[in-house]
Amino acid sequence: MRECLLLLLLLAGCARAPVLVPQPRYETGQPYQMGGFWSYPREEFSRVETGLAVVLAEAGPRRSANGEVFEAGAMLAAHRTLQLPAIITLTHLENGRAVTLRVMERGPEAAGRMLGISRRAGELLGVVPGGVFQARLEVEAEPSRALAEGLPQGTASQRPVLALTAAPVGRVERESLAAPAGAREAAPRPQVTRAAVTAPGEAVARDLPPLRLAETVSQGVAQPGRLFLDAGSFFTFALAQRQAARIGGRAEAVGPRSRQQEFRVRAGPFASVAEADAALARARATGLPELAVVVE
Repeated sequence: MRECLLLLLLLAGCARAPVLVPQPRYETGQPYQMGGFWSYPREEFSRVETGLAVVLAEAGPRRSANGEVFEAGAMLAAHRTLQLPAIITLTHLENGRAVTLRVMERGPEAAGRMLGISRRAGELLGVVPGGVFQARLEVEAEPSRALAEGLPQGTASQRPVLALTAAPVGRVERESLAAPAGAREAAPRPQVTRAAVTAPGEAVARDLPPLRLAETVSQGVAQPGRLFLDAGSFFTFALAQRQAARIGGRAEAVGPRSRQQEFRVRAGPFASVAEADAALARARATGLPELAVVVE
């Protein structure tokens, strides 16, 4: 009996985990809920944003939202709304280091975090797993468009299974705003000629960025900023003031005075990440759906 038990343990130890084969496809996706708040994916090939990034906790290889494989040792990232995949340059504002990452997963789950990055990307930026840092994200337009046009289009059956329902409206103040420059809402894409996939995990065009990006690090000047809570922009001052009152912030005019003046709602600055997180939690408790911690 003892010998049989030892044999079973030996066989269990020798069992190999199934190998995940990357099957990359292009996805935008529908609105979804994660971590208690809603996200609205869209294509943005010229997006530049600042905020707090986090090094994701160590985990084994897993299937990503667009059919690729998320590995802690690769140069990968997770974003809540960017098209998948996308190529970005991420700069650690507190030490000036920058790396190139492939965004191919949804997340991070925690509120107030702009981006989640792999363990290896964190190592090259000088951040430990779970560490939070001020970051600047810039989408690399040319390689990102190549991925959008060269990969097979995702289908409803291929998308990750999420418990989706209609996005709640409630008592949220709303107004119609023009899409930001360079952005396009997720909508039926025009038909484009796509190369056929020759084998699972293979690039579908020779000029596509590789699934596994090179580990390149550039060193620039450290430019740490101040943390603010951003609660959106309005073209009506009264609405902006009403929103500002809910978060204990203020409405600020953006750009030169004009007939269509824009007003953004901000609270802060905050002296630490903990203070910014506390302000975010208070604002979320009022029912506001779209909030972000930004760095300026």
